Amino acid sequence: MASGGASVASLWTEVNRCGQNGDYTRALKALTKILHENRDDVTALHCKIVCLVQNGSFKEALNVMNTHSKVLGSEAVFEKAYCEYRLNRVESALKTIEGAPEQTDKLKELYGQVLYRLERYDECKSVYTDLIRNSQDEYEEERKTNLAAVVAAMSQWEKAPLDDLGLPESTYELQAEELCRVSLADDSDQNVFDSKKKVKLTNAEGVEYKLAKKQLQAIDFNKALLAMYTNQADQCRKLSSSLQSQNPGHPRPVLIQVAQLCREKQHSRAIELLQQFSDQHPESASGIKLTMAQLYLVQGHVTKACDVLRSIEEFKHKSGMVSALVTMYSHEEDIDGAIDVFKQAIEHYQSEQPGSAAHLALVREAANFKLKYGRKKEAISDLEQLWKQNTNDIHTLAQLISAYSLVDTDKAKSLSKHLPSADTMSFNVDVDELENSHGATYVRKKAAKVTGENLPKEQGQGEIKKKKKKKKGKLPKNYDPKATPDPERWLPMRERTYYRGKKKGKKKEQIGKGTQGATAGASAELDASKTASSPPTSPRPGSASGSSAAPGSNVVPPRQQKPAASGATRKKAPQKKKKGGKGGW
Repeated sequence: MASGGASVASLWTEVNRCGQNGDYTRALKALTKILHENRDDVTALHCKIVCLVQNGSFKEALNVMNTHSKVLGSEAVFEKAYCEYRLNRVESALKTIEGAPEQTDKLKELYGQVLYRLERYDECKSVYTDLIRNSQDEYEEERKTNLAAVVAAMSQWEKAPLDDLGLPESTYELQAEELCRVSLADDSDQNVFDSKKKVKLTNAEGVEYKLAKKQLQAIDFNKALLAMYTNQADQCRKLSSSLQSQNPGHPRPVLIQVAQLCREKQHSRAIELLQQFSDQHPESASGIKLTMAQLYLVQGHVTKACDVLRSIEEFKHKSGMVSALVTMYSHEEDIDGAIDVFKQAIEHYQSEQPGSAAHLALVREAANFKLKYGRKKEAISDLEQLWKQNTNDIHTLAQLISAYSLVDTDKAKSLSKHLPSADTMSFNVDVDELENSHGATYVRKKAAKVTGENLPKEQGQGEIKKKKKKKKGKLPKNYDPKATPDPERWLPMRERTYYRGKKKGKKKEQIGKGTQGATAGASAELDASKTASSPPTSPRPGSASGSSAAPGSNVVPPRQQKPAASGATRKKAPQKKKKGGKGGW
């Protein structure tokens, strides 16, 4: 026993030394020997679990704790919860922490991490706030950073107001966030193929445990959109259908499907899909109906688009929606429909916010619209309502009198008594400042210029216009100043009296006539038709001398003529001299 005790003591010394040096693998060997001597040594078991955790062997450490749970009891509650957390068994870690007999500071730290992973941000915020208030150690900066992350997540995912907790802005994590924002802002290489490479990185193992559910959902949406933009229609439909089944009340998967259908020119099918989602999920149908109205406008169905927009209870009384509806009804020349839009909006504000700026602005716009389209009687009630709200409004009173003048002149005269007199309408205007303003200066200069142009200038005064020098016309090359010019020189050549037409050259007529190699003179001599005494080449019926030429003729028929010698018979054709020469032909 003494030797065994001495051996165990030396093993503990080895464990202590290895723990200080961070050599947990060697420490495990020594602890295994210790546990071989005493299998239920709680301290040795606890040290073994810590060494396994330090080496990242979370499953093995958890197995040791489960095997010796009776011996360990609550000794290794923190290590068990931590191993479950690292193995992404977050719900099990939460149960282990909540079932601990005592909530130590390190358990609270882990509890905050678990709540953050479970996206229970409000509880997580309370845990970190309590830790920062009641602890003073070197980990205070890390706790404040974690608290900042919790507040940011609440603002991002739960739309909670961003509270100012007085957190420092000089931590390394916040500096890293700022650097990340700057680097993303400077990244100009944003294209589809670059996005495709980045999306592939989200498929790495373990990414799903590091991101919130909203972030994972956003990644799935981006994958579907990327499939659409890269013309992978089947993949886009598959991903968007999967997203719709996972998030049945979320409008974005339906909008992606609709976008894909619109790219395929299936607008009617897209509208049917939107209508179906709107009927099934009216609580989140606002964006869906806006898209539906847009598709109706693309198809030219303006009235249907108006009906859809007016069915959106959340927006139908907003000033922007009223303006859009009035414009669309006016385009369709449906003045009654536009006036009805004004009427419903005014009634809504009359009951909810009577006399407010938005209410009075709608009444004024309705009156102007009715006056524009000749609805004087309908405009009078709106103008009277505005004037009763502010009897000092001269502009409204003038409009009311103008409207009554076309309907009830007596009423217009009685109202005109409320107009201020000319003396009371004088305004405190600085005349000098008004005359020296930019607009007045421009008007004076313009008027002076126009007046100066219209007034006759006295002799010797004003600017003298420079006379333009007349350029001498060009004369023909053979111009003779002594000769009388041709009176018909302005007429076309064909219309002049001495025009005899173009002369046809002899050479042109001779081209292509006669046998090959014969000259013009020879061909003329050999042409029997031009010889008066030439008998016909073919014999007449009954003639005895039909097979021979006439006895007194020297002409040889063309068929029997041989080509004459080039030197003996060829003559030079007369050449036409160039223009400007002394001779004629």
